[in-house]
Amino acid sequence: MTLYEAELVVDRRQTAADGVLTLALRHPLGEPLPVWEPGAHIDVVLAPDLERQYSLCGDPADRTAWRIAVLREAAGRGGSAHVHGELGIGDKVRVRGPRNHFRLEPAPRYRFVAGGIGITPILPMLAAVEEAGAEWSLLYGGRTRNTMAFTAELERYGDRVTITPEDESGLLDLASVLDDVPEDTLVYCCGPAPLLDAVEARCPAGILRLERFRPKEAAAGSPDTEFEAVLARSGHTVAVPPGVSVLDAVRAAGVEVLFSCTEGTCGTCETDVVEGEPDHRDSVLTDEERAAGETMLICVSRCRGRRLVLDL
Repeated sequence: MTLYEAELVVDRRQTAADGVLTLALRHPLGEPLPVWEPGAHIDVVLAPDLERQYSLCGDPADRTAWRIAVLREAAGRGGSAHVHGELGIGDKVRVRGPRNHFRLEPAPRYRFVAGGIGITPILPMLAAVEEAGAEWSLLYGGRTRNTMAFTAELERYGDRVTITPEDESGLLDLASVLDDVPEDTLVYCCGPAPLLDAVEARCPAGILRLERFRPKEAAAGSPDTEFEAVLARSGHTVAVPPGVSVLDAVRAAGVEVLFSCTEGTCGTCETDVVEGEPDHRDSVLTDEERAAGETMLICVSRCRGRRLVLDL
């Protein structure tokens, strides 16, 4: 799949909460941007060797600009510091996407749970389910009220939204929204890993949709063993030894592949599998997608046999 890629200009820069900036990105010539659906994110190339993924949190019908929100992370790896400290109105950044591994699926009822900056992919979902006439509620938590972005935008939804600052009300009352969930309900959750783990422990997997900003802690699995990756389109066969990712082996063979996080969270390197059984180690694919074995994230996942054939 060919993704849209272009240099966009920072058109607006606003404070959404303490430590959270929103940026509106537009095409410098005013060209319309590609359509996107709630849950989508884009890759933003902030500098050489500094690329990050940000959820689109504006209006999908507005093709004049894409809005992203960026949390300033004191212990981050440089992306948020660059956005907050160096990226100003009129500056250009290269973007790629949109890409969506957190799609809003049709359902009569939804329960949304967001923690901190995890509100960003969920915000456009609320507008979509509201327009569709579905029944829904949102439980939204953060450290303090001042650090929680978009609370003013959420006011229009009234009591369907429960705002829970930890310093005022304690931790989110997950039991109130996740116990006795009707079978026709989908649960969407995004936020820090402890929240996602808590929601996952309470919620049947079949109705839960998660998006992680950090890789899920890997369970003990099969040890790394050497296998070969056959690249069907380019004609290469490369050895993938223990401790070397498929991505690194493929790139060492001179085959260019799109990649970004190298942690199995962004989905940029997702590759079609022609033959073989992947050993999935990502934090993106659903259980159903893993069982199907039709794609894999080659930055972290490996092979359960001796040979994989990839559409590369």
